[in-house]
Order: sequence, then structure tokens, then C-alpha cells
Amino acid sequence: MDAVRWSGLALLLILVGVQRFEIAEAFYLPGVAPQDFAVGDEIAIKVNKLSSSKNLPYDFYSLYGFCKPKDGIHKFVENLGEVLRGDRIENSVYTGAFRQNSRCQVACGKHVLTKKEAHLMESRIDDEYKVNMILDNLPVGMVRVKTTKKGSVSVKTYERGFPVGKKEKDEHYLYNHLVFKVLYHENEATGLSRIVGFEVEPHSVQHSVDDKGKLKGCDDKVGIDPGMKKQEVDDDEQVVFSYDIVYEPSDITWASRWDTYLIQTDKEVHWFSVINSLMIVLFLTGMVALIMIRILRKDISRYNDLETAEEAAEETGWKLVHGDVFRPPAYASWLAVAVGTGTQLLSMTIVTILFAALGFLSPANRGGLTTAALFMFFFSGVFNGYASARLYKSFRKEQKRITTIRSALAFPGIVSCIFLFLNLMVWGQKSSGAVPFGTMIALIFLWFGVSVPLTFVGAYFGYRKEAIEEPVRTNKIPRQVPDQPWYMGTLASVVIGGILPFGAVFMELFFILGSVWQQQVYYLFGILSIVLVILLLTCAEITIVLAYFQLCGENYKWWWKAFVTSGSSAFYIFFYSMFYFSTRLDITKIVPALMYFGYMFIVSLAFFALTGTVGFYACYMFIHRIYASVKID
Repeated sequence: MDAVRWSGLALLLILVGVQRFEIAEAFYLPGVAPQDFAVGDEIAIKVNKLSSSKNLPYDFYSLYGFCKPKDGIHKFVENLGEVLRGDRIENSVYTGAFRQNSRCQVACGKHVLTKKEAHLMESRIDDEYKVNMILDNLPVGMVRVKTTKKGSVSVKTYERGFPVGKKEKDEHYLYNHLVFKVLYHENEATGLSRIVGFEVEPHSVQHSVDDKGKLKGCDDKVGIDPGMKKQEVDDDEQVVFSYDIVYEPSDITWASRWDTYLIQTDKEVHWFSVINSLMIVLFLTGMVALIMIRILRKDISRYNDLETAEEAAEETGWKLVHGDVFRPPAYASWLAVAVGTGTQLLSMTIVTILFAALGFLSPANRGGLTTAALFMFFFSGVFNGYASARLYKSFRKEQKRITTIRSALAFPGIVSCIFLFLNLMVWGQKSSGAVPFGTMIALIFLWFGVSVPLTFVGAYFGYRKEAIEEPVRTNKIPRQVPDQPWYMGTLASVVIGGILPFGAVFMELFFILGSVWQQQVYYLFGILSIVLVILLLTCAEITIVLAYFQLCGENYKWWWKAFVTSGSSAFYIFFYSMFYFSTRLDITKIVPALMYFGYMFIVSLAFFALTGTVGFYACYMFIHRIYASVKID
């Protein structure tokens, strides 16, 4: 009954959230202190990585090495998340004076492309690379106007970055003239202004520089002539890079300047996903309620009314296996490790999504979400150790120390091996996505200096507590499990148990994959938090339903099956990632493909541990409750 009450309460809270909160809108805290600018203050545009949905990220100056600042390249300090994302933030030749329009500025002129440079530029254009720049912590964006589903409202959005160039009729053209528009909001009381928008309009123009270093054919008041000949990419071709900076007042306040970047025009799809997932949970909740309120109550009443030995000997169903239902499973140590790892991942996920939904992980803090998730994982090692120790002590086995060591090293060890292999491959491509040696040392320190000790601390307190008392005694001789029908086999449980949790999250998974692999924006953490609750309820309820049918079939070997039943949704996640790769991505090179499948395997493995743990805990509490409710002689 408690499980039904908790499920009903969770569903009520979800429905209230759907009706009352406008969490589909991006809510965030600005994240950094605002910077005020006076007229004439110098502004410096920073450059970031070259990014592509087809290939690896690269440093800006790997392509534009001939267009460096006179005082050299200076790198800016980045957080852990930025480094792991491949961000490399550096200074550039693009500068200006605040609120003083400047046109026809020469960034670097009269450079003759070598054959190698021309071939590299053509390759970057073919792979649809985008140039990323930053001003006052705002990424540069090209203006795009989108319409809502009904077509009645036009919404201004930004497409982050701008292309290196374009290809027309087998000819490659380079975007060598940039028109920057800086939006500012002025404080009339102080006369100071804050930057609230950073837009760019790239052009391909074949122009030249006169003897005085000024652009030919460019008007200082109106800029370049759009009808000028385009700049082709070819060896021995002279290229001039130039730019304009214009300023425009805006009503946008500094606190809401990220709204244009984060705006979503497909919120109806997300809500449809939530409603679809709610239907799944309502169906499962009805099933659990039917089992626990009607069938179980009838079973318990019937079992408790058995008076004679003859009647008790004729008992059937789940009570028949009471002497074996809590028999320790095979590979008990590894089950404790899996549950501990899932507990660590679950705590990391809940806290990270909660903080993101409340707006504490601002988009202004690039890499903040990744950094927060990593630190939460390492510091959640204490929950890993405690959960694995508590479970393993209930098995009354002797491998306590080796179980704790496995809990601390198993999952991070697998991830580290895959990550190191992929990083070596990326490093061989000279990509900015390769994690530097210093960052690798920092990650190893966090693992062995923070996570491992905390896992042992958690295990220490877990083993100090009394072992969980089982409601029934375990027989010395194990009972033989009768032959099971095919639909109660492990394969059927995997297929059925995994499809429903996957169905609850696959729509949001589509948008998250687009954010990670196609440079799209995803900041609907309010909706994601609701989907997470639905996922947890689905995992718990489908595991309880299948476990009840398994016990009714007199099969008491439920420990691993309970974990795998809901954890099998990870197989659907990985299969869907393969489908997404073949239908949505245009990756043709081997290293980016290896990166995709390597990271998706890590995600699927983590999802397996997380969802499997939720299902295991739900099943464990369910079985404890029902066997504590019957009289066992």
C-alpha cells in the first residue's frame, strides 16, 4: 500500500507541476557579475574552437594561424567542463571601441594561401565547421527567425557560431569579412552600458588592401558592397580578412540576455513526451495497485487463514518459496558493487538536474554542467560505499574488503580505459578535443584522492550498522526451481522491462543527443526533472510487477533479475544511439565515429547501473513487505 501511495503522490506532484509551472521556459541565474562599459572603452573579441557535427573540434589558430594578434596568442583559464568539451579560448585580432561604429577594419591582409592551407580550408568547409567567438561571455550567433507550430508568431533566435565558408557548384568560398553587431542596454542614471547581444553576419568578399593598409571598395559609412566578387579558396590566392563592428541599443536587460540563445520553439513536443510518459506510469501504477490491493491482500489473507498442516502443505504461489527468497545470489559481491555504483550515479543525477532546474548552473558558466556532474559523481562515492556495504553485509559473506575495492574502482576503471583510448585517438588527430595531460592528472586525483577514500568511508559506516533483518528464515537446502514458461524467462523480462522505461525518456533523449552531437541548445531542465521522476517510477513499478509474477511461478532467484529488468532499458538506449547515428548524423570519419559510440557506451553503462539500482531497491522493499505480512511457522 505504501508504494501505491508514494506513486500516487508523485503523480499528483507531476500533474501540479505540469499545470502550474512554466518550466518549459529557460530559467537560470545570470551566473557571472555584469561588466559595465563606457563610451570608448576597448572591447576584445575572443576566439574559441572550430566545431562541427561531422568531425572533431579544432583550435581556431589551427586554421587561421596566419591571422594572429601582434602581441602573440594568450590562452584564458578554463574550467574542467570547458576543457573536456574541447573549448580553447584565446585572444584575437578583432577589437573595437565601445559604442563607436567601425567599418572596413583590416584584421590581417595580403596573405597568400599555400596549397596546404587551401586544402585544409576546403576540408573544413566540406565538414561544415563553425567558428565560435565570445564577447563579454556571450557566444557569437547568427540571427535566425523561427515560427511557432501554429505559424502565427515569429521568434528571433541565434544559431551559435558562423561557418568557415560555403560551397557552391564545386567551388569553395571563404567567409573573410565579418559584420559584428553588438547590442547594449544603457543605464540612463550612470550613462554606462552592458552588452546584451552579440551577432555576426559573415560575407565572402574578394577585396584588397591599398598601400596605406585600407580596404579598397569599402565605404567607411556603409561597409562593403554585397555585390562584390566572392573570395575563392585556392592555392596562391591572396586573402584579406576584415570586419565591421556596429552598436545598437536594446531593451533587453542584462539578466535576460541569454533568453534569445535558449529559446525553444518546440515546447509542445516536450510536453507531449511528458504526457506520453505519464500514461505509461498511470498504467503501471494501476497494475501495481491491482497486485498489491486486490491480489496480494487476498493472498495474504488466505495464507494467514491456513490452520492445519495439511492446508499449509498444499500452499502454492509466492509463499511457497519463503524459505529461499532471501537466499544470497550468485556473485553477491558484484551485485553489491552494481547497486552501490547505481546509487552513486543516481545521487549525482538527481542533484545535478535539480540544481540545473533551479537555475544555479547558468549557461553563462560554460562547462558548468559538466563540471558540476563530475564533482557530484566523485563526492557521491560515500553513497556508493555505504549502499554496497549495507547490501553485502545482509548476504553475510566474507569478501567485505574486496567488495569495497571493487565498488571504488569498477565503474570508474571501465570509463577510464575507454576514455584513455579515445583520448589517444583524438590526440593523434591534433584535435582540441584531446584532454591535456594536466587535466588527466586532475581527474586521476579526484578519483583516487576524493572518490576512493569517500567510498571507503561510506563502506566503514555501512558495515558498522547491523545487518538488515530478513522477515523469514532461509532454509539450509535450496529449493529446486520448476521449469518456467518462455514469457517468464530472462530474455522476456529484459525485453518487457526495458521498453517501458525507455519509452518514458526517448523523446527527451532525442533532444539531448541533438544538444551534445549537433551543437543544438537544450536547457529544459524543468521538463527533464519531471521526466526523471517518471523514469524512476516506471523502473520501480515494472520491476515489482515482473518480480511478483516470477515469485508466483515459484522462482526465488530474483536478485539479479530485478536489477537487469529495469536496467535493460540501457540496451534500448544504445540501440537508439545507433539508429540516431545512421539517420541524424553525417559522421564518415573513423575517429569521430569511435568517439560517438565510445561515449554512448559509457552513457548506456551508467544508465544500466542507475535504472537497475532503482528497480532493485523497489523490488527489495516490495518483497520484504509482502513476506513480513504473512505468518510463517
